[in-house]
Amino acid sequence: MIILTGYVHLKPEDVNEFVEDIQKITASTRAEKGCLFYNIVVEDATLGRIVAIERWQDQASLNDHLGTPEMAAFFDKWMNRLKSDVMKYDAANERSLMD
Repeated sequence: MIILTGYVHLKPEDVNEFVEDIQKITASTRAEKGCLFYNIVVEDATLGRIVAIERWQDQASLNDHLGTPEMAAFFDKWMNRLKSDVMKYDAANERSLMD
């Protein structure tokens, strides 16, 4: 399993537009083969801080997602307008919180 998590930092005035664009791709992303969890949350709009959390079945599923025309358009619009410290982790021992 692949886990992505971290912050996306935007100018505060860009937060609403960013959230609108994320909402446009969320349903289709969650429906993609291999998407186990996908959520982007505004932690602090006044600071432009967004939390990203994703879980993917495997690297191939994530690669397929990143290769969609939808994501290409999203990256074209936003990559020069944000700073990201989202990191990717491999997870091999998934279990419930109380185990």
